[in-house]
Amino acid sequence: YLTCPRACSAIGTLEADGGMKAMQDRLTTDADLADRYRAAHEDYLARRNAIAEVEQIAGISAGGMPDRVKCLHVLAAHALAVGPGVNPLGDEVLEQLSPWWQRRSCADTFGQEVAL
Repeated sequence: YLTCPRACSAIGTLEADGGMKAMQDRLTTDADLADRYRAAHEDYLARRNAIAEVEQIAGISAGGMPDRVKCLHVLAAHALAVGPGVNPLGDEVLEQLSPWWQRRSCADTFGQEVAL
């Protein structure tokens, strides 16, 4: 999951500006994108199942995958965790963000900034 407050805020802005709907619309018209998004879903499941299998969520990934776009935060987090080329919509989300990490760290402990 994505935890950096600045990244979360920036992605929330993308969602509010219609980013999810635009991506959802493209999934219905772009077969290649839909195939790559389904592959991202399979990757997510395989990585999670390698850690632990939970019967109650078997076959369910996150962010609306494989057929919907429900949460850009999850898609971006997946893309950050696995690197570029695995989750096409997660990659797109990251490409749309300004470099949120360059001003200062995302961590703050007891009011003191902590370099990451």
